[in-house]
Amino acid sequence: MKKAFIQLHIAVFLAGFTGILGKLISLNEGLLVWYRLLITVTSLWILYFIRGRFSKIKKRDLAKVFAIGAIAALHWVSFYGSIKYANVSISLVCFSAIGFFTALLEPLFFRTRLDKIELLLGLLVIGGIYLIFHFDPHYKTGIIIGLISAFLGSIFPILNRRMLERVSVDNMTLYELSGGFLFLSLLLPVYLHLFPTNYFFPDRMDWIWLLLLSWLCTVLAFNLSMKALQKISAFTVNLTYNLEPVYGILLAFLVLGENRFLNEWFYPGFGIILLAIILQMWRLWRKKSV
Repeated sequence: MKKAFIQLHIAVFLAGFTGILGKLISLNEGLLVWYRLLITVTSLWILYFIRGRFSKIKKRDLAKVFAIGAIAALHWVSFYGSIKYANVSISLVCFSAIGFFTALLEPLFFRTRLDKIELLLGLLVIGGIYLIFHFDPHYKTGIIIGLISAFLGSIFPILNRRMLERVSVDNMTLYELSGGFLFLSLLLPVYLHLFPTNYFFPDRMDWIWLLLLSWLCTVLAFNLSMKALQKISAFTVNLTYNLEPVYGILLAFLVLGENRFLNEWFYPGFGIILLAIILQMWRLWRKKSV
């Protein structure tokens, strides 16, 4: 359990950089995610082939893994869309709603009883988000897209947890991201028609940011979170990922100076979100010691 928490927190810390990199990359959200997956999937296939870790999985499982990858791709597109329409801080705090959505959805997928405490903790996070943005409505579009991203982001870890009972972490990572890439490649022409852009190819700095985003914040972080899911619940993983705004917003303050655009309600609202995370961690350690 302890090792799983360490792996999870490293993954969350790496994920905290994704918002900054998304802001620095000049591509629109659809192309950004497509290039991210292109680099990531190509790197994984080469790496797995060299190490001999590649193995086939059943066709039935392959279709399911590809579908989960499609959901993950849509989650990333909406996440970066929220950044483009608002800013890094707003997108990351909206991402905190993932705990609330997970508390509702996980019992449905696994046919278990609704955990009222988990639901209350998720609602506590929603309260923090409401407090932050209640007095700052001009980021409405970014907030809505950010909440859509949180909803999608709550689904694929739940589905991953079930699939990891039959598929190894390495295969899950490889095929899931490959499925996401194939899905987005098919969707991209339609997406670019609906959201046209004049900037299709990354420049030199974009390539640097994309490589960091793909290798550190995707391959390594994704693999670590998958391994953590083998030991701890999807709700705990998603709730812990609420630390992503902590790291990401601090970086946004330091690198982009976004604290200039946040109102005084940001800090108490953010404190409420942190309180929800601390309470859930305390519950888990208490259960373990009983």
